[in-house]
Amino acid sequence: MTPYPVYPPLVTPFTDDDAVDAEALASLVDSVEHRGTDGVVPCGTTGEFASLSRDEYRRVVETTADAASGRVIAGVADTSVAGVRSRMETAAAAGCDAVLLTGPYFHTENATGGTTAFLRAAVDDAPLPVYLYNIPVYVGTELDPETVVALAADERVQGLKDSSGDLDYLLRVVRETPDDFGLFCGSDSVLVPALASGATGGINALANVVPEVFEAATSALAAGDIERAVTISQTAIGPLFEQCATHGFAPATKAAAASRGFLESTAVRPPLVELDGDAQAAVGEAVENSLAVVDAD
Repeated sequence: MTPYPVYPPLVTPFTDDDAVDAEALASLVDSVEHRGTDGVVPCGTTGEFASLSRDEYRRVVETTADAASGRVIAGVADTSVAGVRSRMETAAAAGCDAVLLTGPYFHTENATGGTTAFLRAAVDDAPLPVYLYNIPVYVGTELDPETVVALAADERVQGLKDSSGDLDYLLRVVRETPDDFGLFCGSDSVLVPALASGATGGINALANVVPEVFEAATSALAAGDIERAVTISQTAIGPLFEQCATHGFAPATKAAAASRGFLESTAVRPPLVELDGDAQAAVGEAVENSLAVVDAD
């Protein structure tokens, strides 16, 4: 374990008849934890949380919490405050350690202050510590730094996952929040520069697939071997991240995990579509190349 924790936002495996595959999920948790991750994040974006029923959400969170030996941070995004609070209660009852919360989506604020009001209402008396989640590509708007700084004053809000890929944004939050406020980079390809600039750790989709590559990168950085960390970032993480960005993170991550034997099924739910044969081959080759960079040492 390095000073820079990395958590995979777990994919949600499905059976051939489109049910949540709890056995495959528990096996995935074991696979990534034994290869260097510090915890796991069920029901995030890569976990297709928006395609799960409430009962399925509960099963994924409970299965993950039961299987994990490290920290569990459950995604609790919803379109309503009541929905967020319901998911927080489910996560707390399952034994999770914290929750991950986006701003409101579909109905976004129509005037300044709406997002802050939504988040304050969701966080009020939260049963678990809360990490905010900036992912403008899906929420529709950026979680502006002023809102993050304001909410960071609440002791229940302990950090932020930033998936914008905008280092200027992340570094502004680093500068303007307390030293103990956790800043997690959600964009795999900029994890190393983010950590070198003050981020706490990463919540990275590809840690579902090549957790040992992330462990190698963070260990090199912790040891002061910047050149090695940058090489891993550019040659092992970056090309595989590009494949995921091209084909979609949940489908591509499942295909990549299957290429390593971590999953049997690569099924996703509409509107997502499984990768075709050529795309699966390209992703599998990128996985092999990523591992080869670390294995070469």
